[in-house]
Amino acid sequence: MRKLALIFLLSMMAFEAYSQSFYRYRFDAPWSVSVAAGPTQYFGELYSLWKYNEGIQPDWNANIAVRRTLGTYIRARAEFTYYQISGQDPPADPRSNREPRNLHFRARNWEASVIGELHLKPVKVYNITRNFINFYGFAGVGVSSNTPKAELNGSWVDLRPLQLENNPYDKYIFVFPTGIGMKYKLNVYTDLTLEMNYRWTITDYMDDISAYNVKEFYQDLVNDYGVNGDGPRPDRLRLAIRNPNFIKDNGEPDVQKILDNGGRIRRGSGLDERFDGFMSLNIGLELYLSPDIWDNWIFRNRVNEKSFRFW
Repeated sequence: MRKLALIFLLSMMAFEAYSQSFYRYRFDAPWSVSVAAGPTQYFGELYSLWKYNEGIQPDWNANIAVRRTLGTYIRARAEFTYYQISGQDPPADPRSNREPRNLHFRARNWEASVIGELHLKPVKVYNITRNFINFYGFAGVGVSSNTPKAELNGSWVDLRPLQLENNPYDKYIFVFPTGIGMKYKLNVYTDLTLEMNYRWTITDYMDDISAYNVKEFYQDLVNDYGVNGDGPRPDRLRLAIRNPNFIKDNGEPDVQKILDNGGRIRRGSGLDERFDGFMSLNIGLELYLSPDIWDNWIFRNRVNEKSFRFW
């Protein structure tokens, strides 16, 4: 009987130790923070993957986000992103007839957005019982800066204040992120994330190009240029018309040729898609803010480690 009692007592102690080891992770962790980065691809008047064979011309982005679990399958996040986009005519698909324009741009923007996530598997669970793989879709709304620039004589010039097409546009624009993602559970506190995100916009001026040609505003450009670049804003014509057929040997616009042509100089692409946008493909890490994270994992209390460890 004593042996049986001893075996029972040892079994109960082992079970209690195991239970403490398991239950120490049974916390709700509705809040999490994440970081991610990856390539971005712009779509607009200077690039169209959908219609032409133009290859991939990536820039990059990085973001930080805070997430909160709202329901069994739903999470919300607030995200802050820095991203770069760019486009240029060379090398363009010959079928697009874009190369003669010789246009280009780049932008360095900031974005803040609020996004809702709908997961395939439950997310309102204890930290330790999170699914190892969980797919989700998402959509949201945000605000982005809009700062297209072009290079002129070795310097990058801000295009928005120049209003090259006589059509003012906003410094800040609305964006609508949509996409799909996947999370892989690395450990109790951390997920690996993979996400594809396309930002729709309601502007055609992320690249500073919208009009198909310059016939509606070329005379204003010429007036601002003056006779030999001595007008009030000569850079407007220099940046709006880069076609080599209308440029002199010294690199200055050939005003007489522009006037004789009547402004039938191509600027836009004539694409069916009216608004600009961009796509990102990001990989990142998400850290769940469990109540016990400060005593465990990388923040473990080393002084009392032996007293509180059960694994």
